[in-house]
Amino acid sequence: MRNIRNFCIIAHIDHGKSTLADRMLECTKTLDERDMEDQVLDSMDLEKEKGITIKSHAIQMNYSRDGQDYVLNLIDTPGHVDFSYEVSRAIASCEGALLVVDATQGIQAQTISNLYLAIEHDLAIIPVLNKIDMDAAMIDVVRDQIVDLIGCDPDEVLLASARTGEGVPAILDAIVDRVPAPSGDPDAPLQALIFDSVFNPFRGIIAYFKVVNGSIHSGDKVKFVHTGRSYDADEVGVLKMKLCPRDEIPCGSVGYIISGIKTAVEVKVGDTITHVENPCSGHIAGFEEVKPMLFAGVYPVEADEYEDLRASLEKLQLNDASLVFEPESSLALGFGFRCGFLGLLHLEIVQERLYREFDMDVITTVPNVSYKVYTTQGDVVDVHNPSGLPAPTLIDHIEEPYIRAQIISKSDFFGPIMKLCLDKRGTLAGQHFLTSDRVELNYDMPLAEIVFDFYDRLKSISKGYASFDYHVTGFDKADLVKLDILLNGEPVDALSSLIHRDHAYDFGRRMCEKLKELIPRQQFEIAIQAAIGAKIIARETVKAVRKEVTGKCYGGDITSMRKLLEKQKKGKKRMRQIGNVQVPQSAFMAVLKL
Repeated sequence: MRNIRNFCIIAHIDHGKSTLADRMLECTKTLDERDMEDQVLDSMDLEKEKGITIKSHAIQMNYSRDGQDYVLNLIDTPGHVDFSYEVSRAIASCEGALLVVDATQGIQAQTISNLYLAIEHDLAIIPVLNKIDMDAAMIDVVRDQIVDLIGCDPDEVLLASARTGEGVPAILDAIVDRVPAPSGDPDAPLQALIFDSVFNPFRGIIAYFKVVNGSIHSGDKVKFVHTGRSYDADEVGVLKMKLCPRDEIPCGSVGYIISGIKTAVEVKVGDTITHVENPCSGHIAGFEEVKPMLFAGVYPVEADEYEDLRASLEKLQLNDASLVFEPESSLALGFGFRCGFLGLLHLEIVQERLYREFDMDVITTVPNVSYKVYTTQGDVVDVHNPSGLPAPTLIDHIEEPYIRAQIISKSDFFGPIMKLCLDKRGTLAGQHFLTSDRVELNYDMPLAEIVFDFYDRLKSISKGYASFDYHVTGFDKADLVKLDILLNGEPVDALSSLIHRDHAYDFGRRMCEKLKELIPRQQFEIAIQAAIGAKIIARETVKAVRKEVTGKCYGGDITSMRKLLEKQKKGKKRMRQIGNVQVPQSAFMAVLKL
């Protein structure tokens, strides 16, 4: 155990975590040169295409120094705020963390929030200044920022370039010297913490764990404490690029277990594995339950694919523990699921993974956050869906979730960022200058306002310089209304949304204009209306397709033409009463993009 080191790499987006992991794998000869590629740990196609890490990946490296052989277990983590849950799980299974900071950009918001996560778990922090080979690198300035942030000696900050490999051997030495060996009792009953799991169609569910106390052998009878079920450990092993079976995973090490588990419900991330004969006294304090920030309905395109969608979501949930879902139904879309996500990027990734990995084409409804509705009877109702809102006469008041946003930017963009936050109903909670040209702004604002386009707009007004992080602070009163979209007087429930009263008119008008472009013309006129309760606030009309009925009247009296037109008008009126409007798939998609 003295020679085991478990560590993770944490940093802001694009500060070079995955590239640094590549260089470490090369330096320790974990991979052959022919297997080496850029960002080799980002194994998902989506990660390669978008150039971001979505899943944290664990891999074991062997490193020799002064005649001693060390086992280094590395976990590479994502940088995006939507995947911060992955980071918290990686941190829980490590004793040390490499804090990577980009020498050209300095400390960003996500750097700070990930650092606090690591400090809460008492990890040894090794600061690494990356990209020192770049022309724009500000080595001394950023080193001072790091020293101010974590209070270390300037000599403790390691300089490296993940692109060229400069400084990587020094990092490996620092891991051996500064990261403590895992503390656990090899003779105690087995306690292992599951930090991730993945579904394999041939072998069932593979769970990744870290042994905290005791050790596990292949063939052992093991029990999962949370679910109380027992299994045979058919195969245990360590994680290299592929799974490498071993007879035993010793105390303090990271490994995987295959025990022929078939259904996704049986494995829970954060659960504890122990032996059947000699069980441990209690489970390890795992991870706090993740709270979704954003809810959206996910419906299959074909109604009979509902059960397939359920199976796909269960398998996806194994690999992405921050996804939650429950069944719901809608008049317009049939049966589907109400899913909880951590943000819009998370929603987009889940939708894309359903399509790629399970061949499921889905429709998602307008995303919204969850609200607390206080009724006149004194009850409190949690509303995740606009259709779950009680009648307006029963509502006393509604509360919506508020966040504390932390924005770090160059001071040149100070004005436009403040204006953006005020437009989003934010109130300034504090500001201070980190250096002469970098400022940190703290705002209290509603979560609903930042969920949609806040991040994109922040990036564009700050030319990509501003970095953003947030945490939920609680609930506060809000003046919200339910906006319905009516087609010929019939509400379309999939398009209703809960929105702040000040924004309702503008949003309703834009919805109607967009639908007018997208709904195909019918034989009858279609009225598209936006309504708050019984009050119509916007209307557009899709004109009917008309047939030229007066073509065969020529010359003579106008009354015969009138007669024919009146007859046509009557027919159109009758059609309008019995005709129903089909909203095409593309219209749903385009309206959701508003």
